[in-house]
Parts: sequence; structure tokens; C-alpha cells
Amino acid sequence: MGPSESGSVVLDLGGDSGALIIYTGRELHGREIEISRVDDDGPRTHSAVRERHVRDGVFHSAVYPDLEAGLYTVWWDDSTPAGAISVTGGAVAEFVWPPSSPSTVS
Repeated sequence: MGPSESGSVVLDLGGDSGALIIYTGRELHGREIEISRVDDDGPRTHSAVRERHVRDGVFHSAVYPDLEAGLYTVWWDDSTPAGAISVTGGAVAEFVWPPSSPSTVS
């Protein structure tokens, strides 16, 4: 997957719609990261980690541009949560990917 340039991602914000950015290191480039609403057993949403070129430099992230407001689980793998994040309508929530699996943290 090639890099995305500044302004190439459109976020649908407003009302009950928010967005989420998950910041990672470059080692996760191309990896799909899944999220799901805490209060919903439905399918998970996924996004690929991409290199992002912005005015202030380069970073890696997965972007979820149109999410219903609510509490979301960010999944480390199929069965291990990496954490939770609250998405608010009209805003961008930010989550920093943990450096190691939450199951190995003491």
C-alpha cells in the first residue's frame, strides 16, 4: 500500500458521526486493525495501517472516517483487546497502539 498524502482522507464528522485515528509504528504498515462497538456483537470494522505524509512529517495510522458515536474496542488480534476508545459525534478520537500485547503486560 502506497502512502497517503495530506488531505487525501475525508472524515464525515457531525451530529452522531465521528472518526477514529489509530497511531502505530511503521512496523505495522499494511496490517489491518479491527474495531467493534462495545455494545454490539455485530461484525468488526477494519482499516489498514498506511504511511501518512502530512505537513509536519510522516506517521503511520489506520483511519476510520465515519463511525457512529459510542465506545469501541480496538482489537490486538482476533481475541485480545488492545484497548477501548470513545468516539464522539463531530470529533476525531485518537488511539495510540500499545508497544506490546496487552496480554503480556504485567
